[in-house]
Amino acid sequence: MYTAALRVLQSCFTEPILVSDQLVIAGRAFSSRLIVGTGKYRSFPEMARAHAASGADMVTVAVRRVNLTTSPRNRSSTTFRANKMFILPNTAACYTADEAIRTARLGREVGLSNWVKLEVIGDQQTLYPDTEQLIEATRVLVKEGLSFCPTQTTT
Repeated sequence: MYTAALRVLQSCFTEPILVSDQLVIAGRAFSSRLIVGTGKYRSFPEMARAHAASGADMVTVAVRRVNLTTSPRNRSSTTFRANKMFILPNTAACYTADEAIRTARLGREVGLSNWVKLEVIGDQQTLYPDTEQLIEATRVLVKEGLSFCPTQTTT
């Protein structure tokens, strides 16, 4: 089961390619390999300063934690675009394949990105993934043309 699951996941990802000092993923070049998030900051200005200081080109945004009902001008995603940061929506806080699929689609439909950092939580305490549900969500979303950015979350 594990070997078959690993093969499915490997077939879905585009391997990063190093070109001189750039990281290229799915045809897009990044000058930094650091990916920053949007959680755990005391305020929006503090987050914006931290992102600017980091030099990162990519920021993950938890789709379920962003107010998508406000106008695009008032959304935090506008700030990331103004800073030329690539927005990588993620499916944080999803516990089933259906939740993750719905959340990934929502991120794409509101214009965050056609990429996704796919997460399906299997254990609420450790936040380890539910591999079976993750593979199912991956199968569906790959057929819909979403690009995946495999990442390792550290806390």
